[in-house]
Amino acid sequence: MAIKFSSIISSRKNNRQSSNIPKGYFAVYVGEEQKKRFLVPVAFLKEPAFLELLSMAEEEFGFDHPMGGLTIPCPEEVFINLISQLNGS
Repeated sequence: MAIKFSSIISSRKNNRQSSNIPKGYFAVYVGEEQKKRFLVPVAFLKEPAFLELLSMAEEEFGFDHPMGGLTIPCPEEVFINLISQLNGS
């Protein structure tokens, strides 16, 4: 089942290509075991539900992110559902 998001760009690029982030977006790595890179709009930083995910990331990883970028320790499906809801608001 393919899922399309106009406000999120899923990317499998490695850290060396992090300069390819469009203006107004930032990269996060999502997943519990296998991490997947997503580009999310900076505007989501105002959303309480997204800020809760960031708080979870801080609790689990602190500021030492093993992927070299912001890592959110939640199942990919949970992240996609949240982003879908935020895109609809």
